[in-house]
Amino acid sequence: MKLSVIIPVYNEVNSIEEIIRRVRATCLADEIIVVDDGSTDGTRERLAALDKGDDLRVLLHEKNQGKGAAVRTGMTAARGEVLLIQDADLEYDPREYPCLLQPIADGLADVVYGSRFLGAPHRAILFWNMVANKLLTLLTNILYNNILTDMETGYKVFRREVVADMPLHARRFDFEPEFTAKVLKRKWRIYEVPISFHPRDYSEGKKIRMKDAFVAVWTLIKYRFVD
Repeated sequence: MKLSVIIPVYNEVNSIEEIIRRVRATCLADEIIVVDDGSTDGTRERLAALDKGDDLRVLLHEKNQGKGAAVRTGMTAARGEVLLIQDADLEYDPREYPCLLQPIADGLADVVYGSRFLGAPHRAILFWNMVANKLLTLLTNILYNNILTDMETGYKVFRREVVADMPLHARRFDFEPEFTAKVLKRKWRIYEVPISFHPRDYSEGKKIRMKDAFVAVWTLIKYRFVD
């Protein structure tokens, strides 16, 4: 399977080179697509100075549009049979790729979610973020009759066919609930695997805010009834 790794990035000058190095170190990515979403902290200049090689493409948004918009740009550009979303902030470890890809390789799944709540090691911070994540996942399961443990995970891996005819409109962090709602409504097979997680706090640059949880609630309800 040809793997495309999509990295949406906004103001991550301190981690962008390292995450690209870590993705390359897996020797599993056939192409790495970095979508810079209007960074103003030097990330764009750092990307311009990189040795691109044959595996790295950098796409630029002239102004900040949000994570969802950057992911959609990356998905449109991807050439792989399997697409994997990788955040640029080092919270998610590319060494998890083999376990994320295995259910698809084995023919068990069309979509794989890396769950932070299935018992793998994780840094112990941000209690209320965890509560919000679990409540949003519970709402997802109620609305769509499923048993996910981590709807909001940043590690989503899927076959290209999953999004081939899927209309996606998310621009910010509403990508996670919109994608999940439409995957579940279309009855694609979802598999969850445990992943380690190294969350940063807001002083370290974490961007998602509590207001995004309310947007996620509305998104889940909206797409339960419309497409």
